[in-house]
Amino acid sequence: MNTGSTHHAGIVGLGYVGLPLALAMAESGFGVTGVDIDETRVKQLRSAHSYVEDISGQRVRDAVDESLAVTTEYESLKGADIVSICVPTPLDKTNRPDLSYVRDTAQRLTDVVSDQCVVVLESTVYPGATEEIIASTFQKAGFTIGEDVYVAFSPERVDPGNETYDLVEIPKVLGGVTPECGDRAQAIYEQVFDEIVRVSSAQNAELTKLIENTFRSVNIALVNELTTVAHEIDADIWETINAAKTKPFGFMPFYPGPGLGGHCLPIDPLYLSWEAGNHGTDVEFIELADEINRGMPEYVVRRVIDILNDHGHPIPESDVLILGLSYKAGISDTRESPAFDVIGRLQDRGATITVSDPHVPEIQVSDERYRSVDLTPELVSEHDCTVVLVDHEEFDLELVVETAPVVFDTRNATKDSVNVYRL
Repeated sequence: MNTGSTHHAGIVGLGYVGLPLALAMAESGFGVTGVDIDETRVKQLRSAHSYVEDISGQRVRDAVDESLAVTTEYESLKGADIVSICVPTPLDKTNRPDLSYVRDTAQRLTDVVSDQCVVVLESTVYPGATEEIIASTFQKAGFTIGEDVYVAFSPERVDPGNETYDLVEIPKVLGGVTPECGDRAQAIYEQVFDEIVRVSSAQNAELTKLIENTFRSVNIALVNELTTVAHEIDADIWETINAAKTKPFGFMPFYPGPGLGGHCLPIDPLYLSWEAGNHGTDVEFIELADEINRGMPEYVVRRVIDILNDHGHPIPESDVLILGLSYKAGISDTRESPAFDVIGRLQDRGATITVSDPHVPEIQVSDERYRSVDLTPELVSEHDCTVVLVDHEEFDLELVVETAPVVFDTRNATKDSVNVYRL
């Protein structure tokens, strides 16, 4: 949509979340300033190069030519009516939330935002973080929340590679630190998004995002665990799930895989678990689901070892071809990809590994760098086992089945054959 808005929007962080938001705002008639501390990203965008696969270079070019400015300088955000924060919120080495990027951004913004500016955090955080970090930082700098500056939370719902839903078509959950904060943020965001789902507080908006992804995580963990059972009793988990989903009520299908990847599913539930622990509450179900999902790469490797042994190939003497390095099909994003763990564990057991991914040119696992190679009949046939970790549409899986001595398919993407084993 284009409303002919005279608003000036600032976006901090131009990654998988911030860049689509910046473009959506620019295409809705906003003047937009995007800030990213990565100089390479800024240079790429200025030259109309998109590093996000869902976004074309032409779309970037049109926005830059019309109303999008990109920079590394926070000073450029002076005069913005709204600033959306889209910075990384990873876990640290002890699985505790690392909100250092959010804290740094909030502190920097206190020096540049104008009076009456709306500040919206979109990065995933634990419930209460918007108020504890963003609002508190502004208060310490002398701002009155709800009068001088308006603070809200609106969780990103980006799904890389999803061609069904455009960003502005996905209902936008929004909650303010105060009712007036929510009103101000909604008045601006509803000029960009088709539907605003207003909740009564920033904390409820924060919890909404965590519930969405925890729901998916625990249900995937359930089918992952059932997959191990189905294998032991010689049942087909894929066939049974497809049969179960014919029930028109009371069942929602989830499918097993080699592990969870991406920024959301492996991380968001642990934000909720961590915050629950701070309040003396145990969330054993969430933590067990995380344990099951993180155990899937090891399960995949054990199955590969068993299959190779059955065919007379000890793992230290085996050549294994890995298909797919990203965390899901159709994208180049390798954040938290289970491929790292699968390859690392095969490495540790002495396997010789080759990788192929049309979207990922190379991957670093421990001290070893693997470069992606083209999928050819000769390549497939010379490996003792081919493991399908990601079912990219570019893969010719019929060729794989026809030429591979053995295939282990973790995505149910190949046709039935005597040489195909499924998760």
